[in-house]
Amino acid sequence: MTESTPSYKAPLFEPLTRQPASHRISTAIEQKILRRSLRPGDPLPTETELAEQFAVNRSTVREALRRLESTGLVGREGGSKRLKVTRPGHAETASRVGRTLALDDVTFIELWEAMRAVAPRVAALSAEHGTGADIAELESIVAAVETARSADGAVSQVVEFFGKLAELSGNRVLQLAMQPVTRLLAPSLRRMIDRVPQGRTRILVAQRCIVEAIREQKPDEAESWMTRHVQDFRRGYELAGIALDTKVGIGSMAD
Repeated sequence: MTESTPSYKAPLFEPLTRQPASHRISTAIEQKILRRSLRPGDPLPTETELAEQFAVNRSTVREALRRLESTGLVGREGGSKRLKVTRPGHAETASRVGRTLALDDVTFIELWEAMRAVAPRVAALSAEHGTGADIAELESIVAAVETARSADGAVSQVVEFFGKLAELSGNRVLQLAMQPVTRLLAPSLRRMIDRVPQGRTRILVAQRCIVEAIREQKPDEAESWMTRHVQDFRRGYELAGIALDTKVGIGSMAD
């Protein structure tokens, strides 16, 4: 009787890896913060106390705390040596999200599609919540787009315009979604304004119509104009010869 040769398959699972103690410590503290057992402003135990509680060396605790500081979950106020629980600001969070997107090699077309999905709703909510002071600020930003002497200056104000609208929407999730997208799109907008003579004019027309819809508290009209505004970006890219499958670089976050 002939024995058949057994066939071997690649293992379905990889061996478990043991995480460094510092990582486990930072994760434990992070979970306390996310579950609200530790709230913004609450002081953390000292390094010595944490080392005793976790039964590790102070150097291990120090490494864990550095990781938490880098994420903005803990920090020091003034010259204090005592770490407290902090809440990362929207700009800081958006910056981290933007860098993650850039590292993931997202393309301009992906960013544009995200903008097309988010921006119209942001505009509609802004029309519901905007006040007279908010409208005056939006008008000031639009004026700065018009008078900017360079494409760089104009684009920075366009990004500011979208950021202000996200703030007016009153929706923090949409605000966090909008900021990294608009910042990463800035380089393509700059090239479009440089290469398409009517680019800035079309942006100004759309922004003024959006502001007017917000002034008149017409969410549907604000949403409609924002949809056209974002659609126009793509047309501008095509006229400028910008390939939308271009990957966004880390350098874009400097804008």
